[in-house]
Amino acid sequence: MTRLHDHLAEAIKDPDPIRVGDDLICLRFETMKVYSALGAVGHLLETGRVQRGDTLIDSSSGIYAHALALACHRYGMNCHIVGSTTVDRTLKIQLEILGATVEQVPSSNNLQLDQNLRVRRIGEILRDNPTYHWMQQYHDDIHYLGYRAVADLVAEVVPDGALCLVGGVGTGASTGAIAAYLRERGREVNLVGVQPFGSVTFGAGHTQDPEMIIAGIGSSIEFRNVRHELYDRLHWVSFDYAMSAAVDLLRTSGVFAGLSAGAAYLSALWEHSCDRGRKHVFLAADTGTRYVESAFARHAEARPMASMRPREIDSLSELSVPWSAMSWDRRESAQARREEFPSATPSH
Repeated sequence: MTRLHDHLAEAIKDPDPIRVGDDLICLRFETMKVYSALGAVGHLLETGRVQRGDTLIDSSSGIYAHALALACHRYGMNCHIVGSTTVDRTLKIQLEILGATVEQVPSSNNLQLDQNLRVRRIGEILRDNPTYHWMQQYHDDIHYLGYRAVADLVAEVVPDGALCLVGGVGTGASTGAIAAYLRERGREVNLVGVQPFGSVTFGAGHTQDPEMIIAGIGSSIEFRNVRHELYDRLHWVSFDYAMSAAVDLLRTSGVFAGLSAGAAYLSALWEHSCDRGRKHVFLAADTGTRYVESAFARHAEARPMASMRPREIDSLSELSVPWSAMSWDRRESAQARREEFPSATPSH
């Protein structure tokens, strides 16, 4: 039976599970971070940390901005976004009509400078507006909460057997959260995180992608809500390879998804070829719309899938473009700062 929703945020958050190969399933979202934003804002209201009508503020490269604006619209909150230049005109107009105020930092080709400028600007705004609540999508594990529902959905789609979940690490509150909740149910889950070159999250800050860093799945600043010990394997994928895989995903399955989905698809295919005893699920966190000009318009340059293989490494010093893979084995990271967020399990 078709469910009648009370708000668009509830309607667009659920993914479409699509079989794209033997024991390979794509969870295709319109905008996955709606789960994160709805869960976080709902919890803040329930616990009295914010009230309806308060202003929520955060930094975003685009996807979280839309999710937070929808959550604020759903719950009667004000929303202020400090965005990067990847917040394009189409999205900016949507955010403004939803009631969000949007400002963008100056254009920069340097991810670290871009992220630092955004965080610095938030600090300035909070000094002038101390009643605003900073959502801290990069640091607060409150953003894990909404993904319990995704874990429940994965359990329905793949009800039994060993499972491998593959997707972008980002802030940690997606792949990490889904795997944590599945394991909480007693499920055997291998978690494979996908990162771009240049991201410091798993120690690739010394590398550089000659094309561009894939937005949303990596960072040049520390994300404190990433729980490194949840991850079994890591893949670092270049723009070129992610673009090629995203084009192949669209060509072979009809799934039009972003660059992080292309990188996850490429990594999931490899992991499946190495371990056919598990069903593999990869996340396509958003559509490919914002990558039309930067990636899909270059589809004639896409490499054949069979021509791409990862370099298997044992040390981060061996990382090299265009694709490296490593067994992480659920190790803690020296960069993780647990003293600031001591809860080891998303148990809110």
